[in-house]
Amino acid sequence: MPLVTTRELLDAAIADGSGLAALNVLHLETAEAIAAGAEAAGGGAVLQISENCVRFHGSLTPIADAATAVARASSAPLSVHLDHAEDASLIAEALRLGFSSVMVDGARLAWEENVALTQGAARDGRAAGAVVEAEIGEIGGKDGAHAPGVRTDPEEAARFAEATGVDLLAVAVGSSHAMTERTAAVDLELIERISARVPVPLVLHGSSGVPDDALVAAIRSGMRKINVSTQLNKVFTAAVRERLGADPGLVDSRKYLGAGRESMTGEVERLIRLFASAGSQE
Repeated sequence: MPLVTTRELLDAAIADGSGLAALNVLHLETAEAIAAGAEAAGGGAVLQISENCVRFHGSLTPIADAATAVARASSAPLSVHLDHAEDASLIAEALRLGFSSVMVDGARLAWEENVALTQGAARDGRAAGAVVEAEIGEIGGKDGAHAPGVRTDPEEAARFAEATGVDLLAVAVGSSHAMTERTAAVDLELIERISARVPVPLVLHGSSGVPDDALVAAIRSGMRKINVSTQLNKVFTAAVRERLGADPGLVDSRKYLGAGRESMTGEVERLIRLFASAGSQE
């Protein structure tokens, strides 16, 4: 189907109280797994390309073109998003390439610098018709919004959203990036307080470390866009290891990358269904 916008996917999630799956692309096989998993689940997803991913590939255009082609060829509603961009020129490039959403990450900056960077991205995003996400953590945010122990202050989050004009806000409520164990305890009461004060949808980063039941509870408490990367990488890599372990003489990379893609497809389907279930409260 035609590429959809993140705004369309977000509006649908808001309407039914579900969580929008925002899943990170590392290379072509992961983009294909996200598309296949979304098709199997009968739902939509955001294909996210991070600044780190761009650095790995050497530039944005090749991986952006690949992800966009996969999304366009899929029967599932998919959008393409730039994730965790600290470089304003990279945000501008993503907007030129037609990304329907971008995330500006100034959480490591002082408050004034973060606001200024985010204001510029929000202005450029509006001009391009794109959704702009930003991140806030503790005052100053020197360790980032999702470093262990950081919690977002609801009043500060409200002031930041008002000052910058962003469309989405990533907040710190107990999750941390790159967790390989699902042991994070999210603060549901804090999510509710932030949601009540902030006039834009909230984003949960570091979701890979959060157990399933807590993810559903977080969505029901006010989280709307749910970012997942490490959990998908774990599943993909485990399948590759298993395939290579079963056949130490294997040299055709398609065979072990194919195993990773297939395994990740199943996890994508499971997560999209899980996030959708939050919208059907009993």
